[in-house]
Amino acid sequence: MTVIPTIRYHDADKALAWLTSVLGFTSPEVYRSDDGVIVHARLSRGNGMVMLGSVGHGLDVVTGPASTYVVVDDLEIDALYEIAKAAGVEVIRELRSEDYGGRGYTIRDPEGHVWSVGSYDPVNTA
Repeated sequence: MTVIPTIRYHDADKALAWLTSVLGFTSPEVYRSDDGVIVHARLSRGNGMVMLGSVGHGLDVVTGPASTYVVVDDLEIDALYEIAKAAGVEVIRELRSEDYGGRGYTIRDPEGHVWSVGSYDPVNTA
């Protein structure tokens, strides 16, 4: 089974810019409605993926804050953390070592969704 987080935003363009600049995602697929609004975007980072879209456009879903965990290489985590801080991103939990392994931090995106970034990889941990 593959699980891909899918998050709806009121301003999907702003979210797309935030996710690419702060967390290093690329956006190989972005589909827009006739009026230019993002209806679907696939973002990738390494072998991970997240999808996003705009609220409305035939999908009447009330959005609430989502919480997503992004696994990064331990060699990247300090640089990503500094990028987030330099961008003025709200840091909920400062970068720290975790008792269960790896290091991580937690930030909030402009629409209130929570992104935990860490080097602990539960898929590849024995």
